[in-house]
Amino acid sequence: MTHPTPVRRDGRLLATALHLAAGKMPVLPLRAGKVPFGNCPDCTDNACGGRPNMKTPGPCACPRPCHAWAAATTAPAVLTSPAWTRAWAHAETIAYHPGGAGVTVVDLDDADAVAWARTTLPPTRTVATTRGEHWIYRDAMRSANKVRPGVDIKSAMSYARWLGPGTGPMTPLPPAVLTLVEREESTPAREAVDSSTPARWDRSVATGCRHTPAFVRAGLDTGIGRIMACREQGAGTAAYGAARFLAARHTACPGPCGLDAVAEELIAAAVSVGVPTPYARRCVTNGMSAALGAVA
Repeated sequence: MTHPTPVRRDGRLLATALHLAAGKMPVLPLRAGKVPFGNCPDCTDNACGGRPNMKTPGPCACPRPCHAWAAATTAPAVLTSPAWTRAWAHAETIAYHPGGAGVTVVDLDDADAVAWARTTLPPTRTVATTRGEHWIYRDAMRSANKVRPGVDIKSAMSYARWLGPGTGPMTPLPPAVLTLVEREESTPAREAVDSSTPARWDRSVATGCRHTPAFVRAGLDTGIGRIMACREQGAGTAAYGAARFLAARHTACPGPCGLDAVAEELIAAAVSVGVPTPYARRCVTNGMSAALGAVA
């Protein structure tokens, strides 16, 4: 078992953060108790509307590291700004946004969970924690806590402590991990399906998109096809993956790209095969946020 790399409260803390940010890993400081810094007075109770890329995107432009994982950034100018310098002075350690870095952390909280992973999951990069291990896989997914005893999934819209680079090669995210978060969509209520037809994507809602309509339509049809193929289970995960893939194609566009219309078509596809509407919407929103957050 490897041992966590210590992170100190002197200049090396910020230096480590800048090193990770240079590698495209969005980072943020954690205070005592391994928790993010609380919101500033202007952002208390989300009065600011919420930092963009949160569950409910808003207009917040707060210079402080408010809103937990959503504040994670790769921008050196932000990390070294006066507002963040004050936070680093009181920080205990560093966290990162796994989804923004394009990875998924399987957080194994005790020896039993580690033993389960070793007999169930494919080997990947491993980082020792205080009580267990982090198993890190390539690619992002929806986050979920307590997917089984002692196991949390940290990826999109979540944060994980930086405990060092770990050991071993990082392998692709396996279906066994995706399956752990599919239980929410089991036994869907067919009578709750929303049969309304969403507005289709076209150039009128994508005046700043650099792609041709044929390119966007082909990708969207492929994503919808993968969702529709999951009539028994896995449609929510397929919707998340399709949303993340499609949104990532537009990170270099000047915008707007009409992603709201894209999202509605993916949601409608998931609902049509029995995924409850709120869950389908959450999967698609999380998938797009994971892709767009990667360029924060």
